[in-house]
Amino acid sequence: MRPKAMATLTLSKKQREELLVALKARFEKNMNRHKGLEWAKAQSRLEARAEKLWSLNEMERTGGEPDVVGYDKKTDEYIFYDCSEESPKGRRSLCYDREALESRKENKPKGSAMDLAAAMGIELLTEEQYRELQKLGEFDTKTSSWVRTPSAIRKLGGALFCDRRFDTVFVYHNGAESYYAARAFRGSLRL
Repeated sequence: MRPKAMATLTLSKKQREELLVALKARFEKNMNRHKGLEWAKAQSRLEARAEKLWSLNEMERTGGEPDVVGYDKKTDEYIFYDCSEESPKGRRSLCYDREALESRKENKPKGSAMDLAAAMGIELLTEEQYRELQKLGEFDTKTSSWVRTPSAIRKLGGALFCDRRFDTVFVYHNGAESYYAARAFRGSLRL
């Protein structure tokens, strides 16, 4: 996680250019994820929102392979999800949130999914968003991803995660303080 306020973090011109090239290539390679959308319009929005470019770069840097998965006409926003085949490698071995991290007495993980997502300026996918993502391909067939957990479950000490096995999306539960080498989180970003 980064100690500076997110708003003060920007990318160099070279970093912006490299990120836009990577995002465009991914967009063009995976047209099934964003039927009817044009890269030029998404790129124009990206170039106008430097702080969001920083967040997308963090998604990319940690292995999320962000891609456009939709456009919300009501809010006039493009929607990006982490679309890496397996859970992002740079975000694994995290418990669910700060409360869970602080509750561990021994063998603490390096951080929490909720804290890292906030530091990156993104949101954890909800169960519904995770299921939407799975309609676009097969993700997490060997790994799993934390998803935003309803407060009623979290108050009781639990947290939810999802994966895809046997051509089916499964939702499971764990203690929020749990962490595993094959579990990360997938994020979303709207701009």
